[in-house]
Amino acid sequence: MEEIDRRIVTLLAKDGRMSFTDLARETGLSVSAVHQRVRRLEKRGVLRGYAALVDHEAVGLPLTAFVSIKPIDPAAADDAPERLAHLGAIEACHSVAGDESYILKVRVASPGALEELLSQIRVAANVSTRTTVVLSTPYEHRAPELIEAGVEDEKT
Repeated sequence: MEEIDRRIVTLLAKDGRMSFTDLARETGLSVSAVHQRVRRLEKRGVLRGYAALVDHEAVGLPLTAFVSIKPIDPAAADDAPERLAHLGAIEACHSVAGDESYILKVRVASPGALEELLSQIRVAANVSTRTTVVLSTPYEHRAPELIEAGVEDEKT
């Protein structure tokens, strides 16, 4: 990926609502050149979409937890993501190496809601769970550091 494209991706990762005018100012390109590059990055799948970051406490989901799951029957089909897709409290599902098969990031309203969700997860996917409750989140949704050939981009 070209240096200027990495710069555009970094800027948009930090602020997905940045205007083409502001992107042009930050990159030294014309507005039309930035527009073309952004569209090309979208078409290539480098930029996959733009999203609003939600304050989960403000919408009544203050409790975040990571739930590691492991199949009760190791010979069973590895279909836990499909079996759990209907549970909206699961924000993310990551396949991992180690004892567990997946780690789920969940957001719920209360400890009681977490307990109910854990029960639903166990039943739906026939798995055992290990849960870590998040006490605080110093940072999340950080923009990636894009490095090419060992040379780091300038920091903004």
